[in-house]
Amino acid sequence: MQTSVPKSGRAAVLVRQPSPRPYAESRPLEIADVALDDVQYGEVQVAVGSAGVCHSDLSTVDATFVRPTPLVLGHEAAGTVEAVGPGVDRLKPGDKVVFSFIPTCGQCTECASGRPALCEPGWRASAAGTLLRGARRMRRDGEPLFMHLGVGGFAQRTIVAQESLVKIPDDTPLEVAALFGCAALTGLGAVMNSAKVEAGTSVAIFGAGGVGLMTLLGAVVAGATSIVVVDPVAEKRDLAMDLGATAVVDPSDGNAVDGVRAALGGRGAQYAFEAAGNAKALESAFGATAGGGVTIAVGLPRNEATMPLPHSLLVRQSRTLKGSLMGDSVPQRDIPRYIELWKAGRLPIERLITGRIGLDQLNASLDALAEGRVVRSVLIP
Repeated sequence: MQTSVPKSGRAAVLVRQPSPRPYAESRPLEIADVALDDVQYGEVQVAVGSAGVCHSDLSTVDATFVRPTPLVLGHEAAGTVEAVGPGVDRLKPGDKVVFSFIPTCGQCTECASGRPALCEPGWRASAAGTLLRGARRMRRDGEPLFMHLGVGGFAQRTIVAQESLVKIPDDTPLEVAALFGCAALTGLGAVMNSAKVEAGTSVAIFGAGGVGLMTLLGAVVAGATSIVVVDPVAEKRDLAMDLGATAVVDPSDGNAVDGVRAALGGRGAQYAFEAAGNAKALESAFGATAGGGVTIAVGLPRNEATMPLPHSLLVRQSRTLKGSLMGDSVPQRDIPRYIELWKAGRLPIERLITGRIGLDQLNASLDALAEGRVVRSVLIP
């Protein structure tokens, strides 16, 4: 390892769960100077170039997902490799990388079956707030810090397992690249891997945040000819139309299911995606699905969330209801594919970037996200 590599930086540390809103006042994230250990076997030090502020970050702050603290938040990020430890054979200093928020061991049953999003060692490490092999390499005043989903992306630099990284072409702008690490894997993957949307079909999307709009872009790429987006925020509905939706529905106007069906000529959608992370939206998505159609649950709700399921419709109309974790993606395969689609002009994901912020603006950016005022704020640490 090169001894000249910097071993410190600033990071956003989540110090309590939950904190009351507005977060700009309660300040659950403290911006602190953080020291980094030397990289060990299978580990990589990365200078973070950008990180998206995702709803899963907000769900960690408000304790929808309980994590150990103090924790370096952030999981959707991109950066440049600064140093590699022994055993790292896929990366070298200077490589550009995107972080994958589920480290994949490559050896468990799920990984071997082509479903790395369900990697058991990866999820155990993420729940514990550690790297894949159990380490914690960032310290504040000598105290080891926990890591958000093995990434800790709200930092100037971080140390992660090599299994959490995907090498990307050198000419990929890091500001755009960050969105491939979560929003693209989840939204595009839901369309292309989980649902396998076919050309000429109809799609309904409930929720027009970062993942919902990425689902929309995926439906456009897949060749869906009718795409209806449901969201209560007018600016997001307008953006959805600009990105390829054929109709939008404001759920606050009344029955969103009726609105979707009206936009589709009285029929339901052949594919309906719930990207809002709440059971009511999933219930509506199921209600807006046509006979023989597929309903995909994409957003992450609270653990206790439930929805009534009309059993008879499931059988009599030959419906399918399925979940999609990380878009059933294989990061090493899918991220390079999606970047090539972006380079070809078919995935204008830069349109999803609402604004650029620094570390000191993170607490306020969480308020904006919670209030639905942004799609993706991108942190430039």
